Amino acid sequence: MTEAVDVQNLKVVVFQLLDKEYVIPVNQVKAIEKLIHITRVPKTPSYVKGVINLRGVVIPIIDLKNRFGLAESEINDNSRIIIISLEDMEVGVIVDSANDVLDIPMDAIEPQPEVVGGLEQDFINGVAKIDRRLLILLHLDLVLNPIKSGV
Repeated sequence: MTEAVDVQNLKVVVFQLLDKEYVIPVNQVKAIEKLIHITRVPKTPSYVKGVINLRGVVIPIIDLKNRFGLAESEINDNSRIIIISLEDMEVGVIVDSANDVLDIPMDAIEPQPEVVGGLEQDFINGVAKIDRRLLILLHLDLVLNPIKSGV
């Protein structure tokens, strides 16, 4: 028995950074973990917080707020590490909270507004308006690969 794929909706994981909600496709999320000890790695960019050992696998950890140039905030009980699997790499990203999983209708996704400025605009793949929420879709290739994004 094969599982039907819904091409009309995009299933995403919603997470928060400061007061904004971001989404990434659920098929790129391997796990959502509570924060554990991060081992620093010398001579890495400031947004690379270090590595973790998750069930025997060493995974680099990126602080998304730092990567986007956003204000730092306290790590708390709601903070999470989202383990993302992209092509042949696994990377963890620190977020303020991982809220829920949603189905976004494909016709609700719009290209990013042209007035968006700054470093963050390179990382935005589109926006979706769901009820009163504005969800920002991330372009993970560029967020996770400093060579491609030129940062």
